[in-house]
Amino acid sequence: MKLRRIVTLLIIAAACAAGIGVYLQQSSQPPAGRMTAGALAPAFEAVTLQGEKVRLSEYKGRVVLLNFWATWCKPCMREMPLLNELSQSAELPVETLFVNAGESKGTVSEYMAEQQFSFPVIIDVTGRISASYSVNALPSTYIINKAGEISKIVVGEIGDLDTLKQWLAEAGAE
Repeated sequence: MKLRRIVTLLIIAAACAAGIGVYLQQSSQPPAGRMTAGALAPAFEAVTLQGEKVRLSEYKGRVVLLNFWATWCKPCMREMPLLNELSQSAELPVETLFVNAGESKGTVSEYMAEQQFSFPVIIDVTGRISASYSVNALPSTYIINKAGEISKIVVGEIGDLDTLKQWLAEAGAE
């Protein structure tokens, strides 16, 4: 009887240890479906506000800043002048792609005209591109290196141009 109790306790202890081990292993990995630095950037094809066709694959060999935003998003609006400055600058060899998440062409066109921004904007009305990047908050910015891998993910407002330039340089923009 005493031996049976000891064996039962050992089995319970082993099961608990195995469960804790599985939990610790899973908690150290990103949740399924979430993008992580080092992952290959999902390919997409879209049309800009100006009617130009854009394929991410066309930018292979170049560093790309991919920014998801919306006109109703206050942090997006605060970072837009900084990102516009970067897109207009010849200081770093960086391609900038701006993806508007879920708004109409008219809303985005009006906003761009009011702000006098001239960078190309992809309209993601269906959310297909946003979903492929697991975007769940705006703004979200993905820095893609020359190999087509995500080197940095920034969720939230980017407020410092020097830090942004450092991230871009780390991705190979020099």
